[in-house]
Amino acid sequence: MNRLAFGLSMAGLPGDELDAMRETALSPGDRASLRDMRQEGRRSARERINDLLDADSFVEVDAFVQHRGTEHNMHLHRPLGDGVVAGHGMLDGRRVVCFAQDYSVFSGTIGEMHAKKICKVAEFAEKSQLPLICIWDGDGQRVEEGVTSLGATGNLLDVMVACSGRIPIISVILGTVSGVSALAAGLSDFVILGAEHGQMFMRSPYMIPEIVSGEVDEASLGGAEQHASRSGIACLVAEDESDAIDIAAEILSFLPDHTLAEPDRVAGDEAWDRACEALDDIVPGDSNRPYDMRKVIEEVVDEGRFVELFRDYAENILIGFARLDGHSVGIVANQPTVLAGCLDIDASVKAARFIRTCDSFNVPVVTFVDVPGFLPGTVQEWGGIIRHGAKLLYAYAEATVPKLAVVTRKAYGGAYLAMSCKHLGSDYNVAWPSGELAVMGADGAVSIIHRKELSEADDPASTHKELSDEYQRKFGDPYVAARNGWLDDVIEPFETRSKLVQALRPLKTKREWVPPKKHGNIPL
Repeated sequence: MNRLAFGLSMAGLPGDELDAMRETALSPGDRASLRDMRQEGRRSARERINDLLDADSFVEVDAFVQHRGTEHNMHLHRPLGDGVVAGHGMLDGRRVVCFAQDYSVFSGTIGEMHAKKICKVAEFAEKSQLPLICIWDGDGQRVEEGVTSLGATGNLLDVMVACSGRIPIISVILGTVSGVSALAAGLSDFVILGAEHGQMFMRSPYMIPEIVSGEVDEASLGGAEQHASRSGIACLVAEDESDAIDIAAEILSFLPDHTLAEPDRVAGDEAWDRACEALDDIVPGDSNRPYDMRKVIEEVVDEGRFVELFRDYAENILIGFARLDGHSVGIVANQPTVLAGCLDIDASVKAARFIRTCDSFNVPVVTFVDVPGFLPGTVQEWGGIIRHGAKLLYAYAEATVPKLAVVTRKAYGGAYLAMSCKHLGSDYNVAWPSGELAVMGADGAVSIIHRKELSEADDPASTHKELSDEYQRKFGDPYVAARNGWLDDVIEPFETRSKLVQALRPLKTKREWVPPKKHGNIPL
């Protein structure tokens, strides 16, 4: 049967028969590649799409597209679909647009028609205002097609940028993804890597000197663990392919379909005014003792469910999604168990990107503050902590979604200002009685202000403690900040959940007028 007759014979066939016929039409090399994938525990593109979407909901587009390459005997092998399965369907009852690269066809590489198929569904997602879920498993640019694929690839990147901030984009990495594929995936709002097979490289691993020489292997350089802990590209790592799909679905549940919509409210059985009694025992009385801020967050949010992102990257700050009274919220919190909760370069960038993502999709931001300052040192100063710290401040100031903040303990200096302070337009700011809002800690401030007096004292240690206690009473007490209007209230820890819910309810209708401009100039 020739290709035209085969293509026509496929029309109207059930999905299983269609898949079987497509596999039969693959070249011997492609069939061998598909067999190897399945032996490794990896699935085909269509199987991944079927796992992602609700049963029998997938509507495929461009199933009969073929590449137009003629070099390197490509005209002898023109597989239908050109190595990508694309279309739309239902995910947990919501319409989504999706595509999956097929590694069994030209190693999932992006050629001209391959790129045009992805462009087509991405443009459809933007026009239809629907989320886009991308399953990547390809080795970047298709070198056999040469320069003819570059234009379509450029269009693909342009469309991805156009979609950014308008519709949620989630990328799932289930194989070795390099070059343009990795670059396109990096434009997504969220990147999920499979632990066993997910790898990302800017250049093909065959072109990286350290891999070629054997100094490092592919997993050590571009594996999921590295991108989760060192590069900060992977927001979550999945145990297997099904887990990756489940993670993508859960992240999407916190987001609306597009930037002009609101996330769905998920009603639960939990009382909105539940007292958070455990909070009284989580935070130590000694302000220098660490505690796990995750426990504070989990005690406050619905059902104790906090979907943390980038857990192993910049661990001194926590970000992720949760719900309050059924409403989606983005959480940003200092983590006192790591670097005492200080802000550094990576933490500032990590939080700033997340705040801007929440702002794009109308997700309120709740901030838990316990920050003694920016991390000192030459590495941070020479690395540009001023510029990177300004990104966090900029993101908070620019955001127009509801912004709420709880000061649990320390809120010092410029780091306090960068953590959703009242002066940057935060809508609701409260502190616990243990909160300390000041330029710096009492000990440091006394050492600067009273250094001459301390040098002349008969008992410097006793004098220092006395002066520190006096400074704390004058400036560290949260009621001082409340009297100046920097806090809306000083609350008991057990009231945190109910106070946040009460503040969030009227803020759901918040609309903020922004003077017209093309865009601000965030210090990238």
